[in-house]
Amino acid sequence: MYRHPEQAPSSLLIREALLCPPGQEVRSCDTLLQDGKIAAVASSLDAPSGTEILQAKGKYLFPSFIDAHAHLREPGQEYKEDIASGLNAAVHGGFGTVFAMGNTNPCNDASAVTRFMLERTRTAWPHGPRLYPVGALTLGLEGTALSPMGELAQAGCIAFSNDGRPVADTEIFRRGMEYAAQWNRIVIDHCEDPFLAKDSHMNEGRMSSRLGVKGQPTVAEALHVARDILLAEYLDLPVHLAHISCRQSVELLRFARERGVKVTAETCPHYLLLEETALDGYATAAKVNPPLRSAEDTAAVRKALTEGIFDILVTDHAPHAAHEKENTLDAAPNGIIGLETAVPLTFALVRRGELTLPAFTRLWHYGPAAIFHLPAITFTPGDAADLFLFDPDREWRVSRETLHSKSLNTPFLGQILRGQVVAHWIGGYRLV
Repeated sequence: MYRHPEQAPSSLLIREALLCPPGQEVRSCDTLLQDGKIAAVASSLDAPSGTEILQAKGKYLFPSFIDAHAHLREPGQEYKEDIASGLNAAVHGGFGTVFAMGNTNPCNDASAVTRFMLERTRTAWPHGPRLYPVGALTLGLEGTALSPMGELAQAGCIAFSNDGRPVADTEIFRRGMEYAAQWNRIVIDHCEDPFLAKDSHMNEGRMSSRLGVKGQPTVAEALHVARDILLAEYLDLPVHLAHISCRQSVELLRFARERGVKVTAETCPHYLLLEETALDGYATAAKVNPPLRSAEDTAAVRKALTEGIFDILVTDHAPHAAHEKENTLDAAPNGIIGLETAVPLTFALVRRGELTLPAFTRLWHYGPAAIFHLPAITFTPGDAADLFLFDPDREWRVSRETLHSKSLNTPFLGQILRGQVVAHWIGGYRLV
């Protein structure tokens, strides 16, 4: 099921691929890979003796993307996804690094769970892609007591989050930010007022009224965005805001930028491309949290993306089994898969001229590398050969036959997408 190279990476010359290094214009280049690293990049290179040559004219060579928000379900819910299958989906989608959120069973609030996840990664994918566990901010994700954050950081957790269960107690959240900073880590917050959002299943608006479904108002998100911004300013500490979905939150982020607050933020492809109308007919495939919003909110989020208000994009890959999603709207769980559809979906914004290619690469690679202190691939000789080749014109249908995740819960199922990863190297090993 998974491709595991047995030989060390050899010399490879990728000819005439389109590159977009940071701070530079898009250009056609030859890229030489040797011994798992980038050896040379130039407009034209001679192939050393014994070098394999790959013609890539018209295709983009990107640094392996970083998904800073995904759910791989192991341990505890391997019937939905496991680390091996989730990373398989990731590498086929262009992601060489994945952050696994802590809402596993048991949740990742103990170093033994962190070490288990890392060992499963080494066993399943010894040459990459890489997994970074995100530790639970509070014990059991209950929001009442902080987890052993130092122990989790030492075990390998890259950040802390209470994931989909927001911390209502501001004092506990403050202490979490302070303790995370002691370990040079950051808190990722799911911004949601749990009282306003209680028992909601979609956005509060015209669609929820028509369907007779309790909705979540946008102010439920914006209230916690405002709280986190004010805390970050008061403490002079960073905080990262997860999957922003609405206009009020975007306006608050602009306010924070103007004041120089240490706040960073992400959004997801579905908040850029889908609206609350996707749930018409009680379509559980489009049920996510935060919920898909109004057309006005979607437009505001997309505009903010083009203006540089968002630091990164994430997939929020959240697999669920068919029997769970094929249920009533109130009973179906939140979440869609996204590791294999995110790149072609968001590249469509580049194709339409709404997003520049440098911004696209920043959102998926350089931004998360900077926030979470990871090495970035700048196409400089000596960089790790963590790269993927993307054909912007190849069309493919989203189906069981083309997806590598265990689950199929996506509103894009059956649709034809344009753009696909056709090769992926990590440390010089070709995995796709």
